[in-house]
Amino acid sequence: MSSDDVVFFLPIREIAEMLRRKEVSPTELAQTSLKRLQKFGPEYNAVITITEKLAMRKAHLAERELLSGKDRGLLHGIPYGAKDLLATAGGIPTTWGAAPLRTQTFDYDATVIQRLESAGAILAAKLSMVELAGGMGYRKPNASFTGPGINPWDTSRWSGGSSTGPGSAVAAGLVPFSIGSETWGSIMAPAANCGITGLRPTYGRVSRYGAMALSWTLDKLGPMGRTADDCGLILEAIAGADPKDPSASNRLFQYTAVDDGRPFKLAVLKDVLRNLEVSVLKNFQESLRVIGNRCTVTEIDLPDLPYEAAARTILNAEAASAFDVFIESGMSHELSAPDDRYGGYAKEVVLAKDYLRALRIRGLAARAVDDSLAGFDALVAPTRRNVASGLDEELRAAFRGVSSDVIGGMGNLIGLPGVSVPNGFGEGGLPTAILFVGKAFEENTVLAIARHYQSLTDWHRHYPPVA
Repeated sequence: MSSDDVVFFLPIREIAEMLRRKEVSPTELAQTSLKRLQKFGPEYNAVITITEKLAMRKAHLAERELLSGKDRGLLHGIPYGAKDLLATAGGIPTTWGAAPLRTQTFDYDATVIQRLESAGAILAAKLSMVELAGGMGYRKPNASFTGPGINPWDTSRWSGGSSTGPGSAVAAGLVPFSIGSETWGSIMAPAANCGITGLRPTYGRVSRYGAMALSWTLDKLGPMGRTADDCGLILEAIAGADPKDPSASNRLFQYTAVDDGRPFKLAVLKDVLRNLEVSVLKNFQESLRVIGNRCTVTEIDLPDLPYEAAARTILNAEAASAFDVFIESGMSHELSAPDDRYGGYAKEVVLAKDYLRALRIRGLAARAVDDSLAGFDALVAPTRRNVASGLDEELRAAFRGVSSDVIGGMGNLIGLPGVSVPNGFGEGGLPTAILFVGKAFEENTVLAIARHYQSLTDWHRHYPPVA
């Protein structure tokens, strides 16, 4: 790997320093990113559209601005990729990962795209995703017209859904960071599978204007990068109120990167360590030992509420509404995965009374979890129970009662922030990860815990040999 390529495995601050020391220029970064996207993107099924003309135009602008002393911040001149559910103007397709929408375009940019442009970041590619972000209930990794998301650590394994491309692209060093979306696990899973850091912000922290709707009261957009610090820098650029999205909170987010050295109080659920792969459990326990000098860990129980069932009911009902026209038009029959062609019809049978009951349970759950976490800074858990699954494996074991995802169901049901960071390697040399889930709008706290962990370890410095 050349020195030009190595830069794409560095944290944002280090790339930004190189730009300001003139060791590399925005145009050189863009050119290298575009070359890597063209070369490796197809190998990992990670890319839908490479935005070469746009990227080079913005790179030349960034170069002129930085040379003239106009500095937009640490993202200025740095390429990135966006999950292809974010609208982009200029004739750039926004496919939502679905074959029948290959040529879909919009005449405006999503708010997140606009804000990153204002910060000087350079859009280099629209990245692959599970078709309709899993809105039709996919069962296997083949649910994408670009092919299954391939994990750069092992090309026989899945990168994780539904932000498949963002996970693979960052892990393989095609772009320094990406924007993904999560309704339930779609940032956390690919971040964990691919050995990178992913941040799920609080629901409403980031505007979703211009993003495909899967579930209006569950969808969240968030950053995926090398480190927790990367994610904090990106979140500051994209967070904030937006008159075009009534659900976007007007709470100001200012990233706090300074470590005040205070101790952290973490809670772990008594049942969360059951049914884990041996290596996942071992790495989790070692992670707790590593941060033990500053973090106390206490076992707790959450109130017995149907977090997963409520989240699933809301997701299914809202997805049926969001894709009503798509399903009724017959376009669902053109989707890539055979199961997806009919999965949307099942969601349409969710009863209104069940949806309303799930919404009431969400209110109860929010208060109950808030009470349970009083006195704690975050919940801590393994991000996933196992390493990345094979490309031919079934993915919906959790929905068939084989295992559960209480923290994922709970966190997304009530919209809590969470950050997943790599914490070692497990079976087959594949990455494992640790997850910190905080209270609403306390991203700075979970990022501080994750930064502390990453200051004591170097797992975020590892990258796939094949990359």
